[in-house]
Amino acid sequence: MAMSLGLGTLRQIPVESRPRVRPGTVPAGIVHLGLGAFHRAHQAVYTEAAVAEAGGDWGIIGVAPRSTDVIGRLAEQDNLFSVTSLSNDEARTRVVGAFSGVCHAASDPMAVVARLADPAIRVVTLTVTEKAYQMDPATGRLRPDPAVAADLVGDGPPATVPGLLVRGLISRARAGAGPIALVSCDNLPSNGKRLRGLVTQALAYGGTDAALVEWVRDNVTFPGTMVDRIVPATTAETLATAERVLGVSDRAAVAAEPYQQWVIEDDFPAGRPAWERAGAVLTGDASPWERLKLRSLNGVHSAIAYLGALAGRETIAEALEIPGMSSMLRRFVAEDVAGSFVPPDGVSVVEYGDSVLERFANAAIRHRTIQVAMDGSQKLPQRVLHTIADRRAAGASPRWGALVLAAWMRFVQGESDAGQPLPLDDPLAGRIRAALAEGKSTPEGVVDALFGLSEVFPAELAGDATVRELVAGWLGALERHGVEPLLADLR
Repeated sequence: MAMSLGLGTLRQIPVESRPRVRPGTVPAGIVHLGLGAFHRAHQAVYTEAAVAEAGGDWGIIGVAPRSTDVIGRLAEQDNLFSVTSLSNDEARTRVVGAFSGVCHAASDPMAVVARLADPAIRVVTLTVTEKAYQMDPATGRLRPDPAVAADLVGDGPPATVPGLLVRGLISRARAGAGPIALVSCDNLPSNGKRLRGLVTQALAYGGTDAALVEWVRDNVTFPGTMVDRIVPATTAETLATAERVLGVSDRAAVAAEPYQQWVIEDDFPAGRPAWERAGAVLTGDASPWERLKLRSLNGVHSAIAYLGALAGRETIAEALEIPGMSSMLRRFVAEDVAGSFVPPDGVSVVEYGDSVLERFANAAIRHRTIQVAMDGSQKLPQRVLHTIADRRAAGASPRWGALVLAAWMRFVQGESDAGQPLPLDDPLAGRIRAALAEGKSTPEGVVDALFGLSEVFPAELAGDATVRELVAGWLGALERHGVEPLLADLR
């Protein structure tokens, strides 16, 4: 049995796989909420590279909001982990030493609050997924559940992301700890503005003292970002590959595609790592990049996931092999997505879409269709519905966007084309099932039922007769023929 990764075994691993900074020597300057695979394969990699290139006290305190599993694995390994970049031709593995410490919010939330109030911490980053923001995806309004409400009006230990942030900022203001940047790295439109809205609404909901609210307004910034790297869930194969390359066991290993991108609005009142030295793009406005990625990459990803799952394909790469799939997706990008927004200067949406399909075809990244399909009610607005709405505002009929929406509607009914059960892993699963049970089982009835979910579908879009007709038509075709015959016969 191989020895475990840790400070004591670093000399045993290949030189080219060792961390770029000496682990444990970089003081903490960042708190990160959401210690999942994506953060470890993305922001942690960028931050370690920035420190290696330009120095700075920018070690990361990684916070897991709920799960103790990753905390335990990292703690056992002196906060070290590896990232394996997978392509069809090779696998390259390197240990990352970006973490200065880790903690578990659920078991010790006040420790997280104390970290947020620490003057040494000048940046907070988040990858907590869309649902943790507790915001209505259709309106952007805070939608506090009982736990969030208790955090915002009570004085007990906070148990939610909004509660942790607000308590931390209030403690920071009272301590006079200095300015700080809160940086959302989640796939949300205008994610910086969304996070600012969450904090502003949460402070108002809790009736926070006016002087504290003013301090937050004057001392906290919310830079917008666009993040991009495909990071599938860790599997036994991921761990085995890391061990084979490193020669030691890494129970916190993650894998990812070679490609990575990070676009960041440069608004940091207390400084930041030299992320540009690690390849990040620093800009005054990340919104064109956000729309490019959300609509041309994430929207396509969701389309493949729903259609692929219905057709019984396990992975995204396998789903892309369905005859007609790539052709349909190219038409989706060219005919619907490209005309729905203004891209960054010098960027062709069609060419970007082609590069996305090349990345998704990487069979070494076994990104499961079911994994991508989860939380659809939270993802659809920014990934697909905004494209449909903007095309309708321009007088167009978004045919392919309607097909993606119809695929989701068929997916949430819980059965593949072959009659196999499909899981509905979604914060609104109960509402979706209830709406379907109360409505008619015809395509038009399903559209009526699901368009009634105001948390997902804005009234203007739900009431659009053209959109309803397009979606119902595609839904009927999917029910009659199934995904593979439908895609094979598209004209």
